[in-house]
Amino acid sequence: MPTATTPTASATLSATPTSPAQPVPPPSAHMRVLLTWLAVFTALTLVQLAIGPYVAGFPTLLRTLVITGVVVPAVVYALVPNLLKVRAAALRRRRRGRCRALLGSRSGRR
Repeated sequence: MPTATTPTASATLSATPTSPAQPVPPPSAHMRVLLTWLAVFTALTLVQLAIGPYVAGFPTLLRTLVITGVVVPAVVYALVPNLLKVRAAALRRRRRGRCRALLGSRSGRR
């Protein structure tokens, strides 16, 4: 009776790239401010559009408390970390492109 063969863990691991991810320098204070502002602005806009009509009759302090209670955790735990990951991936991709360009131009000089 024929049996279906499944790839082993070692075969699967050998198919993946073995080079570790290149470390990306941490963002400057200015970049962190920009990413944080982008996350806060986006989150505040979306939350105000989503729950604004429901909290419109609340006193100002209570409305602010509700909105910031949603926005701050979303920004701190989800948006900013994901923006930092996107930044790091973009920098790695840009570096990889530069390395390939340098290697290609050097090999053509032979």
